[in-house]
Amino acid sequence: MTAISGLFGQDSGLSLEAMVKQAQQGDEEILNDLLASHIPFVKKTAAQVCKRFIDEHQDEFSIALSAFHEAVRQYRPGHDASFLTFAHMVIRRRVIDHIRKESKRIEISHDFTASPNDDHYSRVGDSASTGQYTAEQQNDKRREEIIRFEKLLINYGLSFQMLVKISPSHEDARRNAMQIAQLVAETEDYKQYLLDKKKLPVKQIEDMVQVSRKTIERNRKYIIAMALLWMSDLHYLKDYLKERLN
Repeated sequence: MTAISGLFGQDSGLSLEAMVKQAQQGDEEILNDLLASHIPFVKKTAAQVCKRFIDEHQDEFSIALSAFHEAVRQYRPGHDASFLTFAHMVIRRRVIDHIRKESKRIEISHDFTASPNDDHYSRVGDSASTGQYTAEQQNDKRREEIIRFEKLLINYGLSFQMLVKISPSHEDARRNAMQIAQLVAETEDYKQYLLDKKKLPVKQIEDMVQVSRKTIERNRKYIIAMALLWMSDLHYLKDYLKERLN
């Protein structure tokens, strides 16, 4: 049993995915069983995102449970990673989206409760205007991030030119590789292994995803590069990566 599968109480991916398939075919009893038995998984995934304890009375739990249900509906065996890995990613995205929306709502609330005597609305407009990058500034930022990423890759014996050559040619293979990269970046043990040893924990990854060891090895350099990007603060490049996963 891997660290993650043990943490979430699952060590039979095949039987779990068979249940998911039945739920997708309209078996409500199986669906309810899946939802009920994976509440600990849902809570722990939401707690990892929020970095605090999550109970069943909080909005984040409801959103995470809904995201798990979404993962059951959308999972595609053979195209996505293992179901738990896929569900983990869907929950993370939905909870992060919720946190961002709440942050914006709070900011707007603060804006409208500010004193009307300080010419607040004018300042908000000025701030919004000056806070926007021009197209030229955005391009400069992208170029800067590309240079930084290139320097990061060198430490792992990689380069942009190499990535162009080794990038999986098929969309499904590329998507699977990027999902594995996200799994590595968001799993502390795997992330630390990569940073310490400059290589992937292939055996542990193999236990978590529906991809053969041979395929992981074939895409090893690409996965490492994408994991490094996912762990970085290179926001423009990361946004592009996230678009590829949505």
